[in-house]
Amino acid sequence: MTSSPHLLADKVTVGYGRQVVLDGVTLRIDRGETVGLRGPSGCGKSTLVRVLALLHHPDHGRVSIDGTPVDGVRYAVPVDLRTRVAVLFQSPRAAADPRLSLDDLIAEPLRAIRTPEPAVRERVAELADLVGLTPDLRGRRPHAVSDGQLQRACLARALVHRPDYLLCDEATAMLDASTQAHVAAVIRDYQRAQHAGVLVVTHDEILLNRWADRAVDLVETASAVT
Repeated sequence: MTSSPHLLADKVTVGYGRQVVLDGVTLRIDRGETVGLRGPSGCGKSTLVRVLALLHHPDHGRVSIDGTPVDGVRYAVPVDLRTRVAVLFQSPRAAADPRLSLDDLIAEPLRAIRTPEPAVRERVAELADLVGLTPDLRGRRPHAVSDGQLQRACLARALVHRPDYLLCDEATAMLDASTQAHVAAVIRDYQRAQHAGVLVVTHDEILLNRWADRAVDLVETASAVT
């Protein structure tokens, strides 16, 4: 029987110096499902997101995408593999280059793989419209827009390669209620259209109950495959 497509962190251990942050953690996200991840502050939720996003190499264990093991991180991973996973972080200001306009922020991942400029402009316009960025905002730099507007640009950037898996690390925590609802709606619509797997890291139990198909406590994942 063929296993369904999934993103998997398999028995992942990560430490910083003598402090072990993740100890043998296993977490699986199937295509088309939304997994909620909760746990106390400092338990390693954001570290696990970075490992799954291929931004941090675990000390032990491995990440695989649809059964294909991923040995490297960042640009050491082939383009066709690393672009299948995207991440939306809690703080858009920490994630965004302050020198770039919102248009250039969205376009940067496409230009990094030498996408032809006409295709870049078309995709940026499509995504800006999708997330609700009006033309007057698109030419502004991060300091000239609100947190909510900047997070919309970061969401567009995360979706630019049409990823199969989207990881949201407290992605709506710093937003007002209306922007939270808009960002969540865009992600849900994208998920349905692309049959994407979504990971939602949050302390908000109401959001988890409303959004996630299942919720996982990080403190329990070291002892059980989820």
